[in-house]
Amino acid sequence: MSDLEHKKFPIGPFEWPGHISDIELDEHIKVIKNFPGKLKNLIEDFNDDQLDTQYREGGWTVRQLVNHIADSHINSFIRFKLALTEDNPTIKPYDEAKWAELQDSRNMPVKPAMRMIKGTHQRWATLLKSLTNKQFERTFHHPEQQKDYDLRNYLAFYVWHCNHHFAHIENLKKEKGW
Repeated sequence: MSDLEHKKFPIGPFEWPGHISDIELDEHIKVIKNFPGKLKNLIEDFNDDQLDTQYREGGWTVRQLVNHIADSHINSFIRFKLALTEDNPTIKPYDEAKWAELQDSRNMPVKPAMRMIKGTHQRWATLLKSLTNKQFERTFHHPEQQKDYDLRNYLAFYVWHCNHHFAHIENLKKEKGW
């Protein structure tokens, strides 16, 4: 893997699992529950210059990453709720790159996004802990990808998403000696 590829995918690209055991499912829920605190500990001492540093050339800044996480995880939480309350609903995709360029992602302090992440993850973890195996089989349809996703596998994707962006910031912090 090239240095650029490693910076883009520091934990590797996501691979859809074949089977997720109940034990793995419990571990995934723990990641969702604990992620906001882990992220806060990583960035709480960052100043504005550090927050405005790109994690890789041509990539987003740390500030944009944190706001992206808030946006993405709220969308995911909503997708879970739609799948739990409707029969294979078609979700609304969004252009995450364009969202990351909006002024609220580029210029605002990260505290509001961190509060959003904390609240979303508290609610999401509570919801996830309450689900039965049958409920984790529920699906939604992604129209851009022309694919149905079940909640068990989609949770695995969002655990990867947490770890993926955390590694972007953690690697930058190590690289810069912050």
